[in-house]
Amino acid sequence: MMDFQRRALDQETRKAKNVAVTLRRFAGYFRPYWLNLVGVVVFTLVVVYCNILYPALIGQAADCYLISTPTTQMGGSGVATTSCWYTDIAQLTSNESKISGLLGLALLIAGTFVVSALFTGFSFYTMRLAGQGVLRDMRGHVFNHMHNLSIGYYSRNEAGEIMSRVTNDMDTLQQMFNFALLNVFQGLMIIFWIAVAMLRENLVYGLLSLAIAPVMLFTTRYFSNQARKAFRIARQEIGNVNADLQESIAGAREVQAFNREEESIAQFQKANEANRAANVRAAVFTSALNPVLEALSYVALGTVVVVGGFSALNNQPLLAGTSVISVGTIFAFLAYIQRINQPISQIAVLWTNVQSGIAGGERIFILMDEDIEIHDRDNAKPMPQIIGKVEFKDVEAEYVKGEKVLKGINFGVNTGEMVAIVGPTGAGKTTIINMIPRFYDVTDGQVLIDGLDVRDVTQDSLRKQIGMVLQDTFLFSDSVMENIRYGRLDASDDEVIVAAKMVAAHDFIERLPDGYMTVLGERGSGLSQGQRQLIAIARVALMNPNILILDEATSSVDTRTERVIQAAFEKLLQGRTSFVIAHRLSTIRNANLVLMVADGQIIERGTHQELLAKGGAYYDLYMSQFKAEEDVA
Repeated sequence: MMDFQRRALDQETRKAKNVAVTLRRFAGYFRPYWLNLVGVVVFTLVVVYCNILYPALIGQAADCYLISTPTTQMGGSGVATTSCWYTDIAQLTSNESKISGLLGLALLIAGTFVVSALFTGFSFYTMRLAGQGVLRDMRGHVFNHMHNLSIGYYSRNEAGEIMSRVTNDMDTLQQMFNFALLNVFQGLMIIFWIAVAMLRENLVYGLLSLAIAPVMLFTTRYFSNQARKAFRIARQEIGNVNADLQESIAGAREVQAFNREEESIAQFQKANEANRAANVRAAVFTSALNPVLEALSYVALGTVVVVGGFSALNNQPLLAGTSVISVGTIFAFLAYIQRINQPISQIAVLWTNVQSGIAGGERIFILMDEDIEIHDRDNAKPMPQIIGKVEFKDVEAEYVKGEKVLKGINFGVNTGEMVAIVGPTGAGKTTIINMIPRFYDVTDGQVLIDGLDVRDVTQDSLRKQIGMVLQDTFLFSDSVMENIRYGRLDASDDEVIVAAKMVAAHDFIERLPDGYMTVLGERGSGLSQGQRQLIAIARVALMNPNILILDEATSSVDTRTERVIQAAFEKLLQGRTSFVIAHRLSTIRNANLVLMVADGQIIERGTHQELLAKGGAYYDLYMSQFKAEEDVA
């Protein structure tokens, strides 16, 4: 990965994030699924009620059936008892009635667990429906946005890093939406309502039992914040791993050809080690939080037992004017503490998943917020049928602000003419042709087609009338037929075959195992470079554009294949305005205009013969690069 890309990623990782903004954006995606969320809330309330009911029933079991028979809510001794709302207190006069009541209470307690389990399942199913819908929508928006980003964005960012946001970061969101978010929400509800129930049952005892809660909350906040930072770094580092992996796979031939396996492995191991270190740091905080909270929960349990037991055994109230705590109340509060500690511990574990999901969501939103550099103007109109006159007027361009890559480019081309653009590597040749279909925008000047500024028409209507054949041919993992049809999706099979015949690709396609239905491997593996190039040219021929751009389209093929392609080009170029970046003399000879480009400027222009006669920069290029080719021919 290039240094400036790593610096950009590091800066993104260190940058302070606004969690509230991220959560609001998540809320916007959940808005269409509000009915599912209402169902989740209703189901969760039932689960919460069951969790509150269970400790109260445990207290009743002790006070009403196991310890003694209560007669009033406040006995003569001042001992507070748990009210026996399940049965009539007056009926508890014999062991048989107590056993019967205890069995009924046991069934009621079991019922609360069954209901809680059922409604927990309902809530998770409903939440998953909503979460999967949100993930589908987000993936769609990200994919659509990626197609609207300019070519410049992809030249500055590696494919592996972008893929990491759509795959790994989406996976963290899936974990959060599927179970972590609901568990955290449900746990917070249980904590709140159990705290309310404890305070209502015995205010002093409740406050004492909850005294440790602020410490737990502070501990959870500290550890979760540290975990969130660690997970954000981990998300960045896995992106680096994916980028290095993707680059190594794509460049496997070059790595082996230059015997650079060890260097490639070392580079990957460095990125892999950084990812391991980031995840270990995250694991430190996630692993430490749960034991700390568990220790604090034991402190709370010990407080309930010691203080409550002292009050009950000594028949003394906690404070003057309050009642003595009954054994049933102690049991109830022990159950309350256990029930409240369970979601606290669960939240402590799952909150890191939520934090990781938020960090992943932030990275996804950063991608979605990436400015679309090339966009249609508000008053943009469809491009009329192109005739083919192209003019560059004082065109200047920058990739980085303040660093011009084109400086005052001026030239005009009439309909049907061919322009050859030559010059050293990095001179600005490709930048010039990229201005025509608006892959980049000029920073000054104009690019006119048939008198219309390309910025005043819609991109779709402009680009569908401009064909391009590049040196690095890209073929999809699909049939040959569909790869050619990509130039015009509504074309019939017969039209595809006609286009293939036009560029002399039909014969070799027919010799493939399944002819036009042969499914190609990744990037057209299994075909020679010349065959891949012929399929790409057939794709453009099917498109039938009025402006044709060839970026070193024959530089990677042998002389025999070049002659076949050149013959196809002669048919294809007839009546079309064409721009050719060429490293072959045969292409330049036929050009109506040759532009010699250096350092972002046109330093010479004319026909091939005119430029040779000048004896300038083009002549020097010809003598060093093309003369031997001409002698061989």
